[in-house]
Amino acid sequence: MEGRAEVRRDLVAAAVELFHSKGYDDTTVDDIAAAAGVGRRTFFRYFRSKEDAISPDHETGLARVAEVFDGAGPGEPTGSLVLRAGETVFDLYTDDPRLSVERFRLTHEVPALRDRESASVDHYRRLFIRHLRERFTDGDGELRAAVVGAAVVAAHNLALRAWLADGAPADGIDACRARFRRVADMLPVEPDTTLALVTQRLEAAVERLEGTA
Repeated sequence: MEGRAEVRRDLVAAAVELFHSKGYDDTTVDDIAAAAGVGRRTFFRYFRSKEDAISPDHETGLARVAEVFDGAGPGEPTGSLVLRAGETVFDLYTDDPRLSVERFRLTHEVPALRDRESASVDHYRRLFIRHLRERFTDGDGELRAAVVGAAVVAAHNLALRAWLADGAPADGIDACRARFRRVADMLPVEPDTTLALVTQRLEAAVERLEGTA
């Protein structure tokens, strides 16, 4: 397993280097394979295209998010659940910060890579929304699922990109995660709880008024 991981890392590193030195358009799959010391067929065991070689392993990220939702208990607050799910994706970037920064820069420089990254963001958004629909069963459930899913993914990207733009400092990871977690206070995730709290406050106010009447 470790051997496969090393080959994958070598291919990604080779792609990053070649995209910088030779240019994205002029770099071929054969160039990347040769630079990594493997054959063309080996390259295609890991990636479908040269674009995939520069992208984080989003299939793994999506699987991690789905696993968190699938393993969550029905009583877990949705706010904490979406935070747990979102934070699993940070590992795709924090495991190799230097490489993540290079990817980030290339994504901004190469339109094809930027488009691919945008498509990946949409995959995460749709995954969150699909799972949230299963938890939000009231009349506005579909709308709340769309709002919460979009907000969580947007907050995740905002925090992550700020960290990467700063050079992905090791002492900035905790701040990156903390910035992401702030979205929890902005989410309409537990309307029933909010309604119950409002009702309690109104009842308490009525009792106070009746006590002074």
